[in-house]
Amino acid sequence: MRAFLAFIAVLLGLATAGAYLSFYVVHQNEQALLLAVGKPIGIIEQPGLHWKIPLYQTVEFFDKRILDLDTKPQEITASDQKRLVVDAFARYKITDPLKYFQTIQNETGVRRTLGPIMDSAMRRVLGGATFQELVRDKREDLMKRIAKQVNEEGKELGLEVVDVRIKRADLPAQNSKSVYDRMRAERQREAAEWRAQGTGEANRIRATADREATIIKAEATRKSELLRGDGDAERNQVFAEAYGKDVDFFRFYRNMQAYEVGIKPGTRMLLSPDSDFLRYLTNPSGSARPKQ
Repeated sequence: MRAFLAFIAVLLGLATAGAYLSFYVVHQNEQALLLAVGKPIGIIEQPGLHWKIPLYQTVEFFDKRILDLDTKPQEITASDQKRLVVDAFARYKITDPLKYFQTIQNETGVRRTLGPIMDSAMRRVLGGATFQELVRDKREDLMKRIAKQVNEEGKELGLEVVDVRIKRADLPAQNSKSVYDRMRAERQREAAEWRAQGTGEANRIRATADREATIIKAEATRKSELLRGDGDAERNQVFAEAYGKDVDFFRFYRNMQAYEVGIKPGTRMLLSPDSDFLRYLTNPSGSARPKQ
């Protein structure tokens, strides 16, 4: 009885092992290549549970997703003779698992086979463009041209490059300082030109303002002299009319003005007591005192 149970257990173990070795799962993001003694016999793209003959057939799995390929930075001379260090990467997907398995087999083979093709395409395309086209004007178009050339050369590899992008495009280290110095000198020259233009404009505005101020002052002085002359003439006319109407009052008024101007605090005068200048101080009528 024990021997029978052991035999049954062995049979169940062998059946389980055979089932385990016979079935395999293809996931949604995978595709598989079925091999018989190393020779391809079919491509499985439908996800799910599949079976194979144990020991006789094997399965190779490949990713359906878009994969990345990083290239090493390389120095490229643009068409305007400017040297650039370009660091780029590509995105690709496996379109034919059979060709991919026969030519590349794995990601290491991708770097070994597709990497040089991409480097060569980059040198050809970027070498025919200028520095400005690469960094600004035609960068997107250049990337599409690189991807097209890589696909044309690598069409037998079972994969397709869907995109190429530049991560960095810099000047070589030995040229960076000279370029920086040249850019700084150019900016300093532009700044000096702007300062010179600003100084010239400031001098022009200042000269215009000074000229206008001089004209305004001269006009104001002319008008003030005219007004002063008109005032003096009117004053003299009033004095003349007053003198004609009352000579004594005019004399009295003129003497009061003379006293206001001549007799001030701290003023010293040496006059005779019977001087005509003091006649209104000694006699309200203004008549001179008789001499003794």
